[in-house]
Amino acid sequence: MPENQSAPAGRGRICLMDELRGFAVFCMIFYHGFYTFGYLFGNDVGIYFFRFFMPAEPFFAGMFLFISGVASNLTHSNLARGTRLLAVALGVTLVTWIFVPEDVITFGVLHFLSACMILFGFLKPLADRYRFSWVPVVLCFALYFLTRGVPRGYLGYGPGLGLALPQGLYVSAWLAPLGFPGPGFESSDYFPMLPWVFVFAAGTFVGKLAKAGRIPAFAYRPQVPPLSWFGRHALVLYLVHQPVIYGFCLLLRALVFRLS
Repeated sequence: MPENQSAPAGRGRICLMDELRGFAVFCMIFYHGFYTFGYLFGNDVGIYFFRFFMPAEPFFAGMFLFISGVASNLTHSNLARGTRLLAVALGVTLVTWIFVPEDVITFGVLHFLSACMILFGFLKPLADRYRFSWVPVVLCFALYFLTRGVPRGYLGYGPGLGLALPQGLYVSAWLAPLGFPGPGFESSDYFPMLPWVFVFAAGTFVGKLAKAGRIPAFAYRPQVPPLSWFGRHALVLYLVHQPVIYGFCLLLRALVFRLS
């Protein structure tokens, strides 16, 4: 979520990264709001807009994960940051399991990001040996599109345009974090390593440019301060937005009943 960006090459904080992350968080809040209003409170308007915006969800989610990968080059310790985030993610699992078991989160975006940060923390000394190149970035996005159907049982661009994967990969819920959800696995927010790890990885390669201060000058100047604020406080917003949305829906329903 929010990243501790060090100042690359003395040029200061990259405001564009905060603003793009903030835009992704803003979209996420509205998306979850429609889900809550539609499916948890049985409102047809909420269901309609949730389904309407569903095709856009991979884009703003991918933007968020990509920016997180970029920022992983600008932090002092991905291992420490990932470990702290994993503790928060496990807390989210516990809270949802206790209070909303029908919407429990067992491997959501926080779990995914913490795993990627820890993994990158081990690999960063090796990655730092190589200079930036667009080749691995393009390769990562190609692998993302190739593996985006893995959680649904196929490799390629569609059930009829790809290769069906062995069903033996989908027999255990323990493989769900990798992208092979088995019987009994449930998670209302699900970001498996396959395919999303390739989006994060693409960001880590582009992050070499950010670390070297080779980002265009306009990226260091704030363009949309409210989005920048959203981006800097992404973790807090993620943790509180769903309870706030739920409370707002309860209040709205009570007012409607009172007026009807």
